[in-house]
Amino acid sequence: MTHGTTNATETRAAAKAAERTTGRTVWLFVRDIVVIFIVALLVSFLIKTFLIRSFYIPSASMEDTLMINDRIIVNELEPKLIPVHRGDIVVFTDPGGWLTPGENVAAPVSKNPVARGFSDFFTFIGLATADSDNHLVKRVIGLPGDHVVCCNALNQITINGSPIKEPYTVVQPGSLPAGKTFNVTVPPGKLWVLGDNRNNSEDSSLHTDLPSGGFVPEKDVVGRAFVISWPISRWSWLSNFPDVFRGVEKSK
Repeated sequence: MTHGTTNATETRAAAKAAERTTGRTVWLFVRDIVVIFIVALLVSFLIKTFLIRSFYIPSASMEDTLMINDRIIVNELEPKLIPVHRGDIVVFTDPGGWLTPGENVAAPVSKNPVARGFSDFFTFIGLATADSDNHLVKRVIGLPGDHVVCCNALNQITINGSPIKEPYTVVQPGSLPAGKTFNVTVPPGKLWVLGDNRNNSEDSSLHTDLPSGGFVPEKDVVGRAFVISWPISRWSWLSNFPDVFRGVEKSK
């Protein structure tokens, strides 16, 4: 009898120990999942803050390169660590008075609280941007010191006297290759930018009468757009068309 009681007691003790071990294993698993999730969120937040960000395209100013409802990924190391190049597509904060309804790169705000919650979550991890309502996206045409003119006798934009042929632009037949004529020298620390959809873009050419003179301070550039990330059917790398500007001499 004593032997049977001892065996029963040992069995119960072993069962309890097994339960404790199982419970501890489950707890450790859950803890590890939570830690991995938190670390992933922090890494995503740091990547968004210092390396890349996502922006939404609400207007036609960069068609056919960027279409309405596209989302783009921006490399924030340019121009902080990597210099801007002619032809780069850059996102920048409004230099003052440029934005018109539909021109900013902010995604529309959903009235659905669940959708807003997802949007806030994606903003935190870097797949969306909360403060993009004061930003624009254009292509860099002139760098500091460049003499940029529209237009020569062949209706071409020239940079430092060299004409450029731009295959990425949308221009109405018989129209200028920019919103307005201009003859400017880009000041130090500034950029001259144009939208690819030249007759439908709030860009440098249309803002020469503002205090900014139509120029974008390099310090206001958030980064260079390098890929269309959404929709999947539009996924592609964004080129700065180096061949277009290869024959342009550096400013003297």
